[in-house]
Amino acid sequence: MNFRKGQRREDPEINLIPFIDVLLVILIFLMVTTTYSKFTELQITLPTADAEKAVEQPNQIDVTVDAKGNYTVNGAPVSFRDVAALAQSLRSAAKPGANPVVVVNADQFAMHQMVVNVMEAARIAGFDRLTFAAQTGGGK
Repeated sequence: MNFRKGQRREDPEINLIPFIDVLLVILIFLMVTTTYSKFTELQITLPTADAEKAVEQPNQIDVTVDAKGNYTVNGAPVSFRDVAALAQSLRSAAKPGANPVVVVNADQFAMHQMVVNVMEAARIAGFDRLTFAAQTGGGK
């Protein structure tokens, strides 16, 4: 049964005016709330560092111990006979009247006794400032 036979159906109407009104309100809101970046004309003069390159410690003695038992003092090979001879080598490498820093650079496979020999030679030579060079990382 069709009771609406005599009535004509209306075509649906799409009204875009409210949609446009809402879009305009959103656009006005975004324009009002947007901040614009302003570049200030502030002149800043930053300080610069003028420094000379640090001079390497002239008052140091580099002692190297390798895994084979060889000693070098300031790059010159030294044959190890005993601790007293090594102490004499350290004394001859030092400047007269100076108390240098003895820097021990030992190979990781060098025996512990070899490093102790350098420490004992520094003590006998009268050098009380001793340090060890270390290398970090560098794994294979």
